[in-house]
Amino acid sequence: MKKLFTALALAAAALAAQATTDVGALLKTADRYRTGGGADLQVETQVTVLNRDGSPDKERRYTVFAQAQHKSLVLMRSPAEAGQKVLMLGDDFWLLLPGSQRPLRITPSQKLLGDASTGDIATLSWAEDYTGTLVGEEQCEAQKCLHVTLQSARKGLSYARIELWLGKARGEPLKAELYVQSDKLAKLASFVMDKPGGQVQEMVLTDKLSSHKETRVRYVSRQAKQVPEAWLNPMFLARNPALE
Repeated sequence: MKKLFTALALAAAALAAQATTDVGALLKTADRYRTGGGADLQVETQVTVLNRDGSPDKERRYTVFAQAQHKSLVLMRSPAEAGQKVLMLGDDFWLLLPGSQRPLRITPSQKLLGDASTGDIATLSWAEDYTGTLVGEEQCEAQKCLHVTLQSARKGLSYARIELWLGKARGEPLKAELYVQSDKLAKLASFVMDKPGGQVQEMVLTDKLSSHKETRVRYVSRQAKQVPEAWLNPMFLARNPALE
């Protein structure tokens, strides 16, 4: 009897490991749709806020250098924010302002524009930042999809839990519910593809806590780019405001 229980336990562990591996592969595929693949990227990003009636409110441009090992540097390109930068090193975020010699600590949930937070712009990897559990297969409008629950694996993330729906056939991200630490639904996200089987062109965020405005995060271009190691040092950035 003891041998039987041991065998059943081993079989259950093997199935659990297989399920974990499968979800990990799903998240890596979904990430590739968002980033195009590669650990070190330069992503030109446009963020537009729309009022409830659909009229444009504000627009900003950002250059995001998403690097390996949970490191990102965001350069703010619009005249209203010229010279400002956000640096992410793991769970630590800093805001660097022109003329200031001291980097300011901020949180990943701090807003950049509309409902786009520093974490929304600087963090692009679900596979590295979350552990996932497959909930099951569901119907998402005209196609079958897979529902995956994501739990944060690090403290420095904008969302503690994400309910994510992926296309069953290709694994592309379709929509998500984004929950903060208090387990309140903070935002709804939907993903617009540039073409079937292509890449995510736009992430649309709808606030569920306060403003209920719509924020569109558009990925204008992506290319491989590894930045100098010095750019990922907050004190270097404070002393060297002009990088390019």
